[in-house]
Amino acid sequence: MSDSLLHRIALTLVPQIGPVQARLLLQHFQPEEIFRAKRHQLLQIEGIGTERAQSILRYRDFSRAEKEIRFLEKRKIRALSIEEPDYPKRLLHCYDPPVLLYYGGPANLNTPRMLAIIGTRLPTEYGRGCTERILEELKDASVTIVSGLAAGIDAIAHRAALRHHLTTVGVLAHGLDRIYPYQHRKLAAEMEGTGGLLTEFIHGTEPDRYHFPARNRLVAGMTDATLVIESGEKGGSLITASLANQYNRDVFSVPGRIGDEKSMGCLKLIRQHQSEIFLSTTDLLERLGWDDSPAEKKISPTLFPDLTEEEKKIVDHLQKGNTLHQDQIGWELNMSSSQLNSCLLQLEMKGVVLSLPGKQYRLPG
Repeated sequence: MSDSLLHRIALTLVPQIGPVQARLLLQHFQPEEIFRAKRHQLLQIEGIGTERAQSILRYRDFSRAEKEIRFLEKRKIRALSIEEPDYPKRLLHCYDPPVLLYYGGPANLNTPRMLAIIGTRLPTEYGRGCTERILEELKDASVTIVSGLAAGIDAIAHRAALRHHLTTVGVLAHGLDRIYPYQHRKLAAEMEGTGGLLTEFIHGTEPDRYHFPARNRLVAGMTDATLVIESGEKGGSLITASLANQYNRDVFSVPGRIGDEKSMGCLKLIRQHQSEIFLSTTDLLERLGWDDSPAEKKISPTLFPDLTEEEKKIVDHLQKGNTLHQDQIGWELNMSSSQLNSCLLQLEMKGVVLSLPGKQYRLPG
C-alpha cells in the first residue's frame, strides 16, 4: 500500500478542505507530511486558516482511505493524482482541479480533441435527432466525447458515440461502485470497456444533488468545448456552460424554436453572449480548428532566422500536428502561460503561426 496514495485519499476526506486548499497544501508538503505538519506550518499557507488547520490536525480516520485503496485494487481502478501524466491536463488550467481522480477504462484523457455534449434529461424528438446526427457526423473527426452519463441527451450522446466507434468518457457524481441512473449499468459497462468512467468521489459516495455541480465542472474543464443540445431555462446544462465560460472554453448551443421549453436555455445562452450558435457540425469543426480537409503546408523554422529558441520549439511542435490548442502546446512543451502567450503573440505578428477561434494555432498554408 502506497503511503503517498493513502494520504492523498485522506486529504480529500478532510472536512473543510476542498480542491483549491488541497492543491495549495500539496504545493508545500508531500502528502504524508501534511498530517505531520505543525499548526504554525499549516497557518503559513495562504487560504488554510485556523479552522482548516484544526480540521487537518484532528483528522485520523485513515481506515476509510485504506478501504478505498482495497476497493481500487479489487476493481482495477486507477487513482490519478494531479502530478501524473495520465491526469486530464486541461483541468490544470482551471482554478479548482481535483488533486485526485478515480478512473476506470482504457481511454486517453488527454487526446487532442475533447468535446462535451450535454443537455436536458427530457429531450424532445428534435433534441434526440440533433444529438444522433451530430455524433454520426463526428465519426471521422477523432473526437473524444465527454458527458455526465445522465438520462436524456448525455446517454444519447454516449450511446451514439459507441455506435460510431468514437471514444466516450462518462463523468460521475458518485463513486465507481454504483451507476446512476441504475438503468445505465449496461451502457456504463460498455463505456468502461472502450472509453472510460471518471469521478473524484470515493466508492460509497451517493449521487447527492450537491455533487452534480462538482461533476459538471470536470465535464467543462477537461474538454476543449461544450455543446449544449437542449436545455430549459434552469438546469445542470446551464451550470456546465457557465463553468466552461469561466474556464475560457468554447461553448456552442443548438438553437431551437422560439417558445419551446427545451430550447429556452440554449436561446438564453446565445442571447447573453455566453455561447456561440451551433449551425452545423462542419461549422463546429472549423471554429475549433478541427477541420482536417485542407492539406497543411509545413514551414521550416530555418526560414525565420530571427526566431528565439522558444519560438522555434513552438513552430517545430506545430509541424507535428495540423492544429493544436494553446493549452496543449503549453503542457507538451512545459512552458508557462505567460511565456507561451508572449511567444505565440510574437509568432503571430511575424506571420509564422495563425490564430484560430477557440485558442487554436496552426502554421499557415
